[in-house]
Amino acid sequence: MTQIEIRNTAVAQTFAAYPPDLRRRLMLLRGLILDTAAATPGVGEIEETLKWGEPAYLTSASKSGSTLRLGPVKSSPSQYALYFNCKTTLVDTFRTLFPRELRYDGNRAIVLDAADTLPRDALAFCIQAALTYHRRKSS
Repeated sequence: MTQIEIRNTAVAQTFAAYPPDLRRRLMLLRGLILDTAAATPGVGEIEETLKWGEPAYLTSASKSGSTLRLGPVKSSPSQYALYFNCKTTLVDTFRTLFPRELRYDGNRAIVLDAADTLPRDALAFCIQAALTYHRRKSS
């Protein structure tokens, strides 16, 4: 997985403020988002910014997808999450496709535990689905 420099100072400061183990996990998830975006035709450049004080990833140039956000689960220090727009059907779809591989928080997030191995293949599928959500919805 490629390490891509964080150009947005506020995003870099947010990552730097996380505890080291959580930061490492979130950076792995960030890398998976950026690698998946680069490998997905039609997504284009990803905008990395903050939304609700957490790193967020937008397809601002292509408008192909729905925003992804990542951050700690506030009620559980060992957990972190990949958040999706709760007004989409994305998490419901993921729950059907990956009922045992992934854990969910309502219709808004995939919840991960720092003690577990990152389920890369399932997450890459979910990330790609989010990054192409508007393209699929309109076709």
